[in-house]
Amino acid sequence: MLVWERPEPPNRPVPAPLSRELIVRAAIRLADADGLEAVSLRKVATVLDVRPMRLYGYIAGKEELLDLMVDAVHAEIRPVGEGRREVLRSLAEATRHAVHEHEWLADLLGGRPQLGPHALAGGEAVVAALDGVDVDAVMPVVAAVNAYAIGAVRREVAERRAERATGMDEKRWQASLGSYLERTFATGRFPALATVVRDAAHLDADHTFRIGLDFLLDGIEARIGR
Repeated sequence: MLVWERPEPPNRPVPAPLSRELIVRAAIRLADADGLEAVSLRKVATVLDVRPMRLYGYIAGKEELLDLMVDAVHAEIRPVGEGRREVLRSLAEATRHAVHEHEWLADLLGGRPQLGPHALAGGEAVVAALDGVDVDAVMPVVAAVNAYAIGAVRREVAERRAERATGMDEKRWQASLGSYLERTFATGRFPALATVVRDAAHLDADHTFRIGLDFLLDGIEARIGR
């Protein structure tokens, strides 16, 4: 039986109350502060001032805990809007915002089925907004938007982590590689890349995400409307 269907142990008079919600909140606090490496049943039990074995009455192990953590954050990913385009946009933007708030989520999204109540509620809202779309197209559309959002925000998180590790932000990175690129482009072997690097507007992450999302949504609308 999945954790979503398994009842919790009955309440009992103990010095430290416990529930799945308390366990998940403590685990999220640890992950938000120090990443997934900081999350273990022992550390969660320490935060809650209980013995680690007590946690096993509520969860089977760390994998279930990770599933519960992801679903808890899905409560923050609530697609809203009028019409399918705005709901799909909201799905992508809310996913990105949730990962920026909980960086560890980038390591878990897309890697396991999202079957918890909050994830299912969000999925229901998105699918309902696609009412009237050919039923065979619904899941590919949702999957495309999710893939774009997850891929984009994972890249942003990777850049953020690299900046923390090296102490080099984007401007410093560009400055350090500028002379190399100039020498390389001067060979004439990469004229298309040289034009883009030299002449195109260098947008920040917010603008880049929104423009790419517009391209995707335009394509979805064109395909659905055919």
